[in-house]
This record gives sequence, structure tokens and C-alpha cells, in this order.
Amino acid sequence: MAGCQNKDRSGFLIQTQSSYNFEETLKILNQSIRSYDGLVQLGTIDHAKNAKDVNQTLKPNTVILFDNLQMATHLIECNPSMGLDLPLRLNISRNYQGQVFIQYTNPEYWSLKHNIKDKECL
Repeated sequence: MAGCQNKDRSGFLIQTQSSYNFEETLKILNQSIRSYDGLVQLGTIDHAKNAKDVNQTLKPNTVILFDNLQMATHLIECNPSMGLDLPLRLNISRNYQGQVFIQYTNPEYWSLKHNIKDKECL
């Protein structure tokens, strides 16, 4: 498991380091999603809390679930398998060095994964 964080994910995931601590990053992202016209926040998954519930520990790691319902409907019309990647998700994590990262799926990957070639769908 120690080497899992170092795998090359450059094509499928986009990762950026936050300038804020974990809690502040989560707060800023939640506020941004709620205030952005067209986005709906659907919930969060606190993986660290879930680990604690089964007597294990994780560094802070939370997924924010959100969507643009018009866009999601359009993408699913283009290919129903898009439902596997929707709602949209942001993963916020803190590593052992205390660095906070935001990760999400590269939208360009969807066209490959779901074989979407119609430009109107992208």
C-alpha cells in the first residue's frame, strides 16, 4: 500500500495542491459549489470517519458529490454509461506530510471511457 500514492495517474485524474489546510479547503469548496449557479451539492463521504467506524484510521479524506443536472442529463442521453461517473466528485485528501490535495476525474477521459465522439456531447 505504501507505493499506491506514487502511481502515474496523469491521464485520468487531475490533482492540485491546496494552499489551505484540510478543513479550510473543504469549507471553501463546499461554499463555492453551493454559490455556483447551476450546481447542486448532493452530499459528502467522509472516508476517515467511515474508517473510524470500523476501528481503522485514515488521514482526512472526503469526497464531495455535486452535479449540474442539465449537463448530467445531456451526458447520460449521449451515453447511458455516463451514469457511472455522475454525479461529479471532488476528492480532498491530506497526506502524511500534511499537504492537502484536490483530485477529480479529467473530463476528457470520459470521451474515451464512454466512447463519446459526438462533439455536441462534449
